[in-house]
Amino acid sequence: MSSDTMPAIAFPGGIGTLPLADLAKRSGLDILQAMLRGEYPAPPMAKTLSFTLHEVEPNRVVFTGVPAQEHLNPLGGIHGGWVATLMDSALACCVMTTLKPGEAYTTVEFKVNLVRPLSPDTGPVFCEGKLVHRGRTLATSEAFLRDANGKLLAHGTETCAIFPLESFMRGG
Repeated sequence: MSSDTMPAIAFPGGIGTLPLADLAKRSGLDILQAMLRGEYPAPPMAKTLSFTLHEVEPNRVVFTGVPAQEHLNPLGGIHGGWVATLMDSALACCVMTTLKPGEAYTTVEFKVNLVRPLSPDTGPVFCEGKLVHRGRTLATSEAFLRDANGKLLAHGTETCAIFPLESFMRGG
């Protein structure tokens, strides 16, 4: 299936960033579920990279993406950075489901293993992220990227730092 016949990714809540004041009052799970319902916007990079949140539950998220012509590397395959960004989103957002109101998080490190090449003909892909461990200041997660037939394309792990929201600064 070529990228010109792929269904467009829908963003029912539009594109933008989360109001940080809401993170002070709502849990990460609540925020992500509201985002899935279209009550909050998807981040701008989701539109640029053609992927979006697909499922949310405690300790688990699924993202879906559509690799396209715009994501090609110089050799004509989907750039590994596209895969890594999609996986980082799933790996981090499953950690976000554990945040209490007033907590923030960020990726500290992640590792991705690319096991099969992707092309614009790959079709939709699905990345499931699951929490492995949540401590007071660190959390770890794992994710698996698969095609529509369930074939493994990539897998990875991540560590996220968890900290008080007031120590998070957004530029601008």
